[in-house]
Amino acid sequence: MALAVPGAGGAEPAATAAADSPALDARPGRAEAAEATALEALRVPDALSARVPAEQRGAGRDDVRLLVSRGRAVTHHAFRELPEQLRAGDVLVVNTSMTLPAAVNGRVGGERVVVHFSTRGADGRWAVELRAPRGAGVTGPRPGGLAGAVVRLPGGRALVLEEPLGPSAGARLWWARAPERVPEMLRRYGRPIRYGYTDRDQPLSAYRTVFAVDSPDGSGSAEMPSAARPFTVPLVAELVRRGVLFAPLSLHTGVASAEAHEPPYPERFAVPAATAWLVNAVRAAGSGRVVAVGTTAVRALESAVGADGVVRPAEGWTDLVVTPRRGVRVVDGLLTGLHEPQASHLLMLEAVAGREALRRGYEAALQERYLWHEFGDVHLILPDEERNAPDCFSNEW
Repeated sequence: MALAVPGAGGAEPAATAAADSPALDARPGRAEAAEATALEALRVPDALSARVPAEQRGAGRDDVRLLVSRGRAVTHHAFRELPEQLRAGDVLVVNTSMTLPAAVNGRVGGERVVVHFSTRGADGRWAVELRAPRGAGVTGPRPGGLAGAVVRLPGGRALVLEEPLGPSAGARLWWARAPERVPEMLRRYGRPIRYGYTDRDQPLSAYRTVFAVDSPDGSGSAEMPSAARPFTVPLVAELVRRGVLFAPLSLHTGVASAEAHEPPYPERFAVPAATAWLVNAVRAAGSGRVVAVGTTAVRALESAVGADGVVRPAEGWTDLVVTPRRGVRVVDGLLTGLHEPQASHLLMLEAVAGREALRRGYEAALQERYLWHEFGDVHLILPDEERNAPDCFSNEW
């Protein structure tokens, strides 16, 4: 049974309780996520896709580029210069979810498929996506199939498709009755989910961050919480030496949606008591800024804060979609990758940065030929505290 965010002291729960599996037909923010993003007219050339990790481009993880937006002002740095962009007392909220080798070969009748294991439901079922192999490790879209279809997996295992996640009969993601010990099967037979813009398969280590820790039940993310990928152990040590604080939480990401404007599906998250206490203490003292590392950290943290602005320990499922209309209640800044112009994640970025600041940042990234996607460059969004421009950051709701 998934747990809702505890409601106390006038707080309003942001995460939904789920009985068996989270409902998806009436997700909050779905209508707003269908609106145009601030960057709808921008086009990202294929040449700006990061096709291999930085380490295979002759650099270190922390040598990727760092675009910094302070309000509407934009500056350019290397990621290893992040300590100079933060200050003592700032809190970096990091996602500790471990990336799973979530892609497994399978067969439906005589047809070869690739199964992407997305999310484990509260009832033991898994949300899965079936993909068509296209050669050289690349896959293409494929309809999920009919309810009751059996997908044969390695080691004599099988899963049975039961119902699509969404109302459309052609939904990509299906709830499936899966064999026991799926994480164990993935460790033995799986590989990281790979997208067509990458050059080749990569080891699982390329998709894991320095903050990742194993979950007791083997849960993890179908896709890497990639905003944290450029961090290295020496860089974390330097940030700590300078007085920057770290607050861990977890959100297990599902398969990314390929549909323009499609909001994220419900995902499992946990905000521990120590993280809630630290964030509340820093905000109450006014001693630093709360900077989320990745959109996943924003989603989890904002799912644990009530209308009173207090973060409470919480775990369960969250269907929260952060949009400019909803705004952010506790996050002051965001470190994130560069997203496609039609991606619903950009509504979250706009909620933190403001529309004009986001547009200027992305135009600068295109002009300076920053690299996109999980192996690419990153974007640090901070409030413009000197100008205090209204659209640079809003803490209203």
